[in-house]
Amino acid sequence: MTDNTYSFSLGADAEAMAVVRQGLEHFNVGQIGPYTYTDFQLYARDSSGQVMGGLFGHSGMGWLYIDYFWLNDTLRSHGLGSNLLKRAEDEARRRGCKGVFLYTYSFQAPDFYQKQGYQVMGVLEDCPPGHQRYYLKKPLKD
Repeated sequence: MTDNTYSFSLGADAEAMAVVRQGLEHFNVGQIGPYTYTDFQLYARDSSGQVMGGLFGHSGMGWLYIDYFWLNDTLRSHGLGSNLLKRAEDEARRRGCKGVFLYTYSFQAPDFYQKQGYQVMGVLEDCPPGHQRYYLKKPLKD
């Protein structure tokens, strides 16, 4: 068949998105069995309850995926980031995860993650232009 047989649409379409998502999930279940993703959130608050840092993402398929990780500028290089990451890893173990996956940019914290035992598994050059996007993982030990 050629592309002339199909029409193409670009833009938001919740129904089409659901069809694609369900199709892929059905295929995946046929390959690896049932799976679910569970949201993950961890925050550091000061004595007044103000959020000073945190991270969030989800776990599933045996891994914890950290999507966002931020610390207040005044608290960087004082151990809070390491503490949050260790707590996230402990929660990943509790959830039965084999490892943690995240990405960061060259202007963010690739060196910090490597000091915490994360291994660079890929680099996307010029993303964003003039920088790199680092993909990192850390296998977890029991």
